[in-house]
Amino acid sequence: MATNPLKPIQVWITPPGPNPWKVVWLFQELGLNYEIKSFRFDDVKKEPFISINPNGRVPAIEDPNTGLTLWESGAIYQYLIEVYDTEKRLSYDLPNLNERHLCNQWLHFQMSGQGPYYGQVSWFAHLHPEKIPSAIERYTNEVRRVLGVLETVLSQKPANAQWLVGDKMTFADMAFVPWNFRLSEVLSVPWDKVWKDTPYVRAWHEKMVALPSWKRSMEHRARLMDEQGLQWNGVPKGIETFADYEAKIAAGKDTTAKYPR
Repeated sequence: MATNPLKPIQVWITPPGPNPWKVVWLFQELGLNYEIKSFRFDDVKKEPFISINPNGRVPAIEDPNTGLTLWESGAIYQYLIEVYDTEKRLSYDLPNLNERHLCNQWLHFQMSGQGPYYGQVSWFAHLHPEKIPSAIERYTNEVRRVLGVLETVLSQKPANAQWLVGDKMTFADMAFVPWNFRLSEVLSVPWDKVWKDTPYVRAWHEKMVALPSWKRSMEHRARLMDEQGLQWNGVPKGIETFADYEAKIAAGKDTTAKYPR
């Protein structure tokens, strides 16, 4: 990875949720100079972070090279690509106008379709104080629908270019990985059953999680989770299963529990 002379960009995250790693992975893949500001999810509505993002959600960045503070992972993606992907490794430039806009289309689909629906099934299946089968069924079906959309598109691509846009991995592909990486946990099914009827999505996903940049990102996550006394799935150490965590929440022993973004 080339040395980058720019000042480090500050990346504010809480380590459990998928969205922070969407951004950290992009930093890794672009080889940018960055510094993680890790804090507990309980503090997203408190200072100093609430002054960085008044919406109290991670991630957010502060770029001393441009003076910009920015939040919302999709906006951060578009910013980093526009400003720092100068070689267009993960994006397209003119005259590829169609490809540029198709990348943005898929990023918007990830933000409006994948992330919210996956988050809702996570909440209702694992952390809501009472089980609402109709809500769990609705959002599980939406997860399957999103995977079906991806499967339809990827299955129609040439065998040597099975990416969402064009003939290479772009930021559009990358945006989907952190939530798909959590699907076994989200759906409470074994990894093989996650990809039922979606072999093209599985192959696409597994190409990306094999990249060194993703593995480095997950090494950072494991370290930061350990520092906060959390297991890989966000459950505190000493609690073996989500069922145990749900029981603790229901008993009123962890009233701040939420499923982090």
